Amino acid sequence: MIGFILMAVVFFGFMFYEGKVQKERAEQMKKEQVVQAVAQQKSDSIKNVVEDRKALQEMEQKNDSNNILFAARQRNEGTTVIENELLKLTIQNNGGQLARAELKDPTYKNQEGGQVVLFDKGDSDMQFKFDAKDINIETGAEDSLYFAPKDVKKNAVTMSLPVGDGSIDIQYELLPNSYILNMTVKANGLAGIFSTKTKSFNIVWNENMRQQEKGFDFENRYSTITYRTTEDDTDELSSAGANDEETDFDGERLEWVAFKTQFFSQILIADQDFKPEYFSQTQYKKEQSKGYLKTYKAEVSSAFDPTGKTPTNLKMYIGPNKFSTLRENEKLCNSESDLDLQSIVYLGWPLIKYINRFFMLYLFDFMTGWGINMGIVLLLLTLVIKFAIFPLNRKSYLSSARMRVLKPKIEEISKKYPDKDQAMQRQQETMKLYSEYGVSPMGGCLPMLIQMPIWIALFNFIPNAIELRGQSFLWADDLSTYDDVINWGTHIWGIGDHLSLFCVLWCLSTVANTWIMMRQQRDSMSPDQAQQMKMMQWMQYLMPVVFFFSFNDYSSGLNYYYFVSGLISIIMMWFLRKTTDDKKLLEQLERRYKERKANNSGVQKTSSMMGRLQAMAEKQQEMMRKQQEEQQRKGKK
Repeated sequence: MIGFILMAVVFFGFMFYEGKVQKERAEQMKKEQVVQAVAQQKSDSIKNVVEDRKALQEMEQKNDSNNILFAARQRNEGTTVIENELLKLTIQNNGGQLARAELKDPTYKNQEGGQVVLFDKGDSDMQFKFDAKDINIETGAEDSLYFAPKDVKKNAVTMSLPVGDGSIDIQYELLPNSYILNMTVKANGLAGIFSTKTKSFNIVWNENMRQQEKGFDFENRYSTITYRTTEDDTDELSSAGANDEETDFDGERLEWVAFKTQFFSQILIADQDFKPEYFSQTQYKKEQSKGYLKTYKAEVSSAFDPTGKTPTNLKMYIGPNKFSTLRENEKLCNSESDLDLQSIVYLGWPLIKYINRFFMLYLFDFMTGWGINMGIVLLLLTLVIKFAIFPLNRKSYLSSARMRVLKPKIEEISKKYPDKDQAMQRQQETMKLYSEYGVSPMGGCLPMLIQMPIWIALFNFIPNAIELRGQSFLWADDLSTYDDVINWGTHIWGIGDHLSLFCVLWCLSTVANTWIMMRQQRDSMSPDQAQQMKMMQWMQYLMPVVFFFSFNDYSSGLNYYYFVSGLISIIMMWFLRKTTDDKKLLEQLERRYKERKANNSGVQKTSSMMGRLQAMAEKQQEMMRKQQEEQQRKGKK
């Protein structure tokens, strides 16, 4: 009864206390809501006043014929198209800026089969800001300053903004058979309008980046703002995070800034250095994206001569993220410094990047030059890499095979020292045996570790290879994105809305490879070693499951490469097993053992791996022996 009473007191006491706390929280929330409502009302009032003032000022400026922007504010809607063999650009009068960019190269198609349009009217806004003495001139589309086209040619046009008795001219010129747009900003007859201290103008660039590929999440991983400093360092905002910004540039100067998606970029290049002010990106949620990935915003300042003697020269690359194309177009920029536009194609960390840049790229370009299907190219690439590292695989296998044929001797050592407290003696005797026969347990691991950089290099290379874009193979209609053989249309956490068959095949080949490796290791291990490796074995079997959930929406070309690579590994292991004679291998080890004994070199030098391991084991055993003797002396006392 006392127990029940105490429980009732605690329960009802807690309910009373919790009710009191909830009431206090509700009152606090009401107060905060009132404060927020008042603050919002004040903010809206201030915002309305500011907007009203701005609208009034604009109306006064439009109606004031003496205003230097009076002519520029007279509505003059219209567009001008310039083009070359690869690009078609539309330039609008409002803001005198690019309104649409379409790639004419038939290699690049959108998801509907039409030409790729990087941006259209309303997607992009590049505003130039000039600080004059009495007025700020801002050329953004929302500011409704209208340029007039003149000197119109097929590949060039000059957009002229009337300012007082002079003008600000922006000349656009597409270079022949390239993705480079020359942009020249020049003041004409405006020396009296600007202060003598004016040396620069600001470029404010905003754009909603269109989704060009099927895989929304995968394309987002490789889409970000990228920029290059004058210190030859290419950096970027976080591509994985939903939102990111950069405002602290610590005095850096930039050579270019790029709005990049997975396979296409717009790179604004300065003949004179940019001073960065602000970069930001905001990612759309998939269900609310409406065909867009992210919103990019960038503000930089560039040199400007208000007298018009020295025009501001800018260039813009508008095209694919193809390494060779970027390299060729960079030559047209005639820059004294190394712009390294190719660095916009992400090839991995420094070591990995060099493997891709100086080996994979050349090999891949060589094979794609044959004009064969890209699936066959990936197959050949896999075969070349596998045969190149076959000596390492063979060395790894033979190391395990040597341990396998010595297993009976290892088991004899285990029988000699069966107790748990004799583990150190077993280990020392085992190391000694390996050393006498010239066998290293690390021999099977090191060759595998050497292969890891190649595995990681291709992980970075294949998803960024635009050559795979739109290329079909077997059931995959596009090797640059996932092959959704089964698509149920509803997003499921962890797996998405589809099943990638190449990813499933890769995971199955990984399981098969793991089983073969585990069996091979089990045949070469002592009972103690096999017991210690059980947890590691289960983890290795678990890895393919983790891979499946991670790679289900990855490039089908990447999953296809890993599947073929795993399949070839299985064939190679089968071949090595069939061509290895355990009896002859043991005879070789026995001969080596006798030769070492005859030369009094039964133990390897301590400079070798096995020698160091044996020395460590002996030292540890000596320390344990001394500790036991010390404990025995203390016990006797």
